[in-house]
Amino acid sequence: MTISTEAPAARPTGAAQAADLPQIADPRKVAPRDARAMSTMFFDRLQILDEGTHEYQYARNTLIEMNLSLVHFAAKRFRNRGSGEMEDIVQVGTIGLIKAIDRFELSREVEFTSFAIPYIVGEIKRFFRDTTWAVHVPRRLQELRVTLARTKEELVGRLDRNPTVAELAQCLDLTEEEVIEGLIASNGYTAGSLDLPIGSEQSSADTVTYGDVTGGDDPGMELFENLHALAPLLEGLASRDREIVAMRFGQEMTQSQIGVHLGISQMHVSRLLARILIKLRESMLAP
Repeated sequence: MTISTEAPAARPTGAAQAADLPQIADPRKVAPRDARAMSTMFFDRLQILDEGTHEYQYARNTLIEMNLSLVHFAAKRFRNRGSGEMEDIVQVGTIGLIKAIDRFELSREVEFTSFAIPYIVGEIKRFFRDTTWAVHVPRRLQELRVTLARTKEELVGRLDRNPTVAELAQCLDLTEEEVIEGLIASNGYTAGSLDLPIGSEQSSADTVTYGDVTGGDDPGMELFENLHALAPLLEGLASRDREIVAMRFGQEMTQSQIGVHLGISQMHVSRLLARILIKLRESMLAP
């Protein structure tokens, strides 16, 4: 571990000294054992610093860089998922690490390592779940596809033919409608190229491809649908909760500024925001 008395040019020396934190020349080179010990010190300072200040950014960024070894450790479990994806896996895992840092509290009385790994692994698993499928389908149907494929293979060996929908439903104790829904969803796992010609002709100056006759998606449609679904949920919030959301995401105020406006601490604002966002997220994802 290398600790210098002067901050590197890219780091805010005065800010870090004001926070009474050590200046680490290269946080990525801090040994994992030292990182665990120093992380506690940085988390302790992070809780009393104001969000948006140089001190806060220095402490948060140093925590991220010091704990990147956790991302690489978790990413090794997925190295055989495909070639050329390790860089993407590390980037996605880093997002999980950042989420863990933003949500960790020393009062939990649990080591940060134990707290962060599930966030990192969960983010990587979501990456594979959401990017492996050509068309995004609900997780329930993704899992049903795997179950149907396995059951179909077993029944083919037993019956010496492809099973019917009724036979699959009986074997899995599902309705035929549920089996059909799963089979239809399986079509979203892979997709053909839009450059494939329509019809039997493979090459011709007059060849018409699927892309030529397929309309494009309106980029504003998803935003409209999300806002349309979110509006009644915001109306259902308490007046102070709506005010906090408006200040944070409408006026782009920092948590510290919101705290001053409401007469409460920045940590209190952080907890309120976390509770509000969890409530909105769960309501948006509810079937």
